[in-house]
Amino acid sequence: MTAPRLTRTYLAVPAHRARLVQNAAASAADAVFMDLEDAVPPAEKAAALEAAANALTAHDWGRKTVTVRLNAIDSPSIQEEIARLGGLERLDAFIVPKAESVADVAKIARWITEAAGTRAAPATMELLIETARGLVNVETLAAADPLVTALHLGVGDFAASIGARSAEIGASPSGYRHVGSAADGHPTVPLDLFAYPMMRLLVAARAFGLRAIDGPCGAFRDPVATAATAAKAAAMGYDGKQVIHPSQIEPTRDAFIPSEEELAYAQRAIAALEEAERNGQGAVTVDGKMVDYANIRMIRRLMSFRGQG
Repeated sequence: MTAPRLTRTYLAVPAHRARLVQNAAASAADAVFMDLEDAVPPAEKAAALEAAANALTAHDWGRKTVTVRLNAIDSPSIQEEIARLGGLERLDAFIVPKAESVADVAKIARWITEAAGTRAAPATMELLIETARGLVNVETLAAADPLVTALHLGVGDFAASIGARSAEIGASPSGYRHVGSAADGHPTVPLDLFAYPMMRLLVAARAFGLRAIDGPCGAFRDPVATAATAAKAAAMGYDGKQVIHPSQIEPTRDAFIPSEEELAYAQRAIAALEEAERNGQGAVTVDGKMVDYANIRMIRRLMSFRGQG
C-alpha cells in the first residue's frame, strides 16, 4: 500500500518567476504549486507555461509533491497547458481553480488522461474550491472522478464570492463578531468566517478519501497569524496548508508536527491499550482519560505527520 502524500506545507510560486521557482524546488516545503493563473499577468501566460515545463525537467524536486495550477476551465489555454505538461513524469498533479461543475472536472480528467502519453499513470487532480457554487457542490466534486485526490480551500476568492468585507486573505473581517446583551455590557466575541467552509470541505474530503488543504494566510510577514491559522487547520484535521512565502514554511509545518508531549502521550496510550488487549479489554484509562481504538486511530494519523521534519 502506497503511503499518503505528506503535504503539510504547500508553497505557491508564479511559474514565470524562474528564480522563485528554483528557490521553491530547493525549499523545505513538502509540496509546491507553480501557478499559471492568478499570479501570472496575461502577457506572461505563454512564457509561464514553458517555464513550468522546463522547471519540471530541469530542477531536482526531491520528494516534493509538484503540481501546476491551471488557468480557468473557460480559459482558451487550459487544454494546451494540460497537453504540454501532462506527459512530464515529475508532474504529480494539476490544481484546477474555481472548481464548480462535475462536467468540467470530467472533461479535464479526460484531457489529462489523453496527455499522459508514456507515463505509468496520468497526473492526478486537486480541486480548488473558491466560490459559493463550488462549496455548494463540494461533495459531488469530491466524488467526480478517480483522478481527484485533494481539495483545496481558496480563502481569498471564496471571501470575495460571498461578498465578505475582508481586506486580508485568510482573515475574518474585523466586524464579524457576536455582540452580547446590554445586561452583560455588550461583550463581543470574534467569529471565524472560514469555520463553515473549512469544515464542509474537510468532511467532503474525508468522505471520499481525499486530502484537505487549507488556503494561505495572506499576512506572510505576521508570524503570529501564520502560526495561528496553521494551528487551526491542523487541529481541525487538515492535511496541510498553502503558504505564499518561504518564511511561512517552518511555522506552518511545525503546527502539523506532533509535539514532544503529544508523542509521549501517544506512546503511553498505545502501550496501555496493547496491555489491555492482552487482558481481553478494548479500552483503558490513561492520564485520567479513556482510550479505545478510536483514540488509537487518531493518534496514528497524528504520527503520520512527522515525516522527515
